[in-house]
Amino acid sequence: MLVMILRLMLFLFFIKLSTIMEIIHLCGLVQDQGFLVGGLSNLEGDQWSKHRKILNPAFHQDKLKNMLPAFYQSCNEMISKWEEMVSKEGYSELDVWPYIVNMTRDVISRAAFGSSYEEGRGIFQLLEDLTSLTIKVFQSVYIPGWRFLPTKTNRELKMKHKDIKESLREMIKRREKAIKAGEESNEDLLDILVESNIREMEAKHKGMSIEDVIEECKLFYFAGQETTSVLLVWTMVLLARYPDWQTKARDEVLHVLGDRKPDADGLNRLKVVTMILYEVLRLYPAVVSLARSIPKEIKLGNLLLPAGTEVLLPILQIHHDKDHWGDDAHEFRPERFAEGVSKATKSQVTFLPFGWGPRICIGQNFAMMEAKMAMAMILQRFWFELSPSYAHSPCTMITLRPQHGAQIILHKLGSN
Repeated sequence: MLVMILRLMLFLFFIKLSTIMEIIHLCGLVQDQGFLVGGLSNLEGDQWSKHRKILNPAFHQDKLKNMLPAFYQSCNEMISKWEEMVSKEGYSELDVWPYIVNMTRDVISRAAFGSSYEEGRGIFQLLEDLTSLTIKVFQSVYIPGWRFLPTKTNRELKMKHKDIKESLREMIKRREKAIKAGEESNEDLLDILVESNIREMEAKHKGMSIEDVIEECKLFYFAGQETTSVLLVWTMVLLARYPDWQTKARDEVLHVLGDRKPDADGLNRLKVVTMILYEVLRLYPAVVSLARSIPKEIKLGNLLLPAGTEVLLPILQIHHDKDHWGDDAHEFRPERFAEGVSKATKSQVTFLPFGWGPRICIGQNFAMMEAKMAMAMILQRFWFELSPSYAHSPCTMITLRPQHGAQIILHKLGSN
């Protein structure tokens, strides 16, 4: 009887493991599928080093400054819509989440594809559809082996993925042809990436293949849209909940920028806004955990981990750990970052919203500059509070999203 029970438990364990692996494969969270997350995030060793080197120029601080007009235009379009809503009554209640998602998608479409902005929007719409299908899979009961069957969802996943790759391939080929013909650069992410790759191939004949470039373009979507939208929505929720900090942030923005269009120098001088964004990233990191596979045996403290061990880094738990952050670890206290991240963490690796070390997110500066631009412009035009209909329910669906949206009451500055 005991043997039968043990066999049943073992069978159920492998069914459970198989189911998890099937979901991971279907959702493209491994390199061989790559439906959603591919490129730099999935590479190791020499391949990672090569891709990182080619991608670095696209995310250099000077290049990001050239993208500020794209940030401003997209933010301004969103805020103009909000101003129309509050113009009659002086206030308006709305769910800001879909507006922020559309705005950040618009930003990365402009910044990544420049003159091909409309075509880029079409590609990102396909990626959004692919994301929705992936979330649908996460939320459903999954049967091992189901991904091999020609179900409606499986066919849609493969079709969307194929359409995205074909669209990106055509766009990349056109850019390569234009650059080789000596045409003027658009200074967008795709141009910088393609130029950098051409230089690497001419120098060492070891550039990225067109399939590699496609995967990096797909990764732009998540680095430049999904995670930034999450940061902005939680920032608005927390500033609505803590009006004193909203006032401090607005006072700083108006002192540094007045009602002027934000520029790179002004954004870099927003110390209070930066403190607030860091604290939001601590409490609500877009990515709640990171997984790593150990390539060779390593000793970690008292543990000896064999090669092939999968290690999960629980970012959310680390960010809320009272042993590291104190008894107020669950509270919103931006002042803890008043003297920077190093002082706040006591020089320990306990703040990981963008990862850490050589593999830290390459889009970190892009995300922070975009978030500062958006928050500065919002604070210049509105004061806001939580709606009574708001239901606080953070939910992990690829990133840490507001499950029921973010209902905010926007007021025109100067109205009571």
